[in-house]
Amino acid sequence: MSSLPTVLLIGNLAHTNEEWKALGSKYTLLEFRSGTREQFLENCRNGTYSAVRGCYRSNASTPITGPFDRELVESLPESWKFIAHNGAGYDNVDVAACTERKIAVSSTPGAVDGSTADVGIFLMLGALRYAHEPLVALREGRWKGKSQIGHDPRGKTLGILGMGGIGRAMADRARSFGMDIIYHNRRQLDPSLEKGAKYMSFDELLAQSDVLSLNLALNASTRHIISAPELAKTKKGVVIVNTARGALINEADLVAALESEQVSAVGLDVYENEPEVHPGLVKNSRAFLLPHLGTSTVETQREMERLVLRNLQAAVDEGKMLTLVSEQKGLDWAPKVADL
Repeated sequence: MSSLPTVLLIGNLAHTNEEWKALGSKYTLLEFRSGTREQFLENCRNGTYSAVRGCYRSNASTPITGPFDRELVESLPESWKFIAHNGAGYDNVDVAACTERKIAVSSTPGAVDGSTADVGIFLMLGALRYAHEPLVALREGRWKGKSQIGHDPRGKTLGILGMGGIGRAMADRARSFGMDIIYHNRRQLDPSLEKGAKYMSFDELLAQSDVLSLNLALNASTRHIISAPELAKTKKGVVIVNTARGALINEADLVAALESEQVSAVGLDVYENEPEVHPGLVKNSRAFLLPHLGTSTVETQREMERLVLRNLQAAVDEGKMLTLVSEQKGLDWAPKVADL
């Protein structure tokens, strides 16, 4: 019987396989790179994972095991104390169930900020310029097609709902276009982080934004945070950008607002029922759409994988995590958060 701590890799690694293998010098490495949820649950029941201390899992591994929901979390062996998750969003991990089991969860904020904000700006510009129709027309030999005249970002007000790392990176980029920045958070930021952005109530943000960017986590309190009542409070002709999670918006209500031109255009990277996209978005020429590419760069994905491996090592070796999820910070049983 090995005296080394046991850790488990769920799903595949694209950029850090050598780093993972190198951990074999201090851990017993187990892998579940492919398979089914039932096979995974059976491994939990039959003792295969009885010594596992923590795991690496990702949003991309969800098709293999299914979500880390209550059923799965309650099936994990008693030895299992850490989940190092690859993804800034972790809505497919039931954090409440993990907390009840005193299983700590980390995510990958910071590593994703730049590339996600880049995509947000790309979507904002594409939506402001009504770029979908001319892009399609050009490839079909129709030159600009029935394109509309767009708008400049300069002088517009960018409202950021969720001024975390991605929201602040979005604001930094938008300032270079001469935009005014307002934001709403659960709490106001320190002025050193605001960098001149103005804190607003939620309703004030809706009423004053020319462009509304969603940059907050999906949870029970934020699901459908933008629905028909909120859309009715926005400026006529607002542009909506979402690089966070699709279910932050009631997609049917968004389509209706787009068709009525209460919303003049949207720039979306995420959707309520991915990979399905509401047909009303697909057919609307004022919808500038991407298929969830926010972190799809070699550099960002490599850094995300490395951060997950660092979290796993800090958890197993030192009983702390570098980027513990916010819901668990300050709990009396939770591991310490390392100084980055």
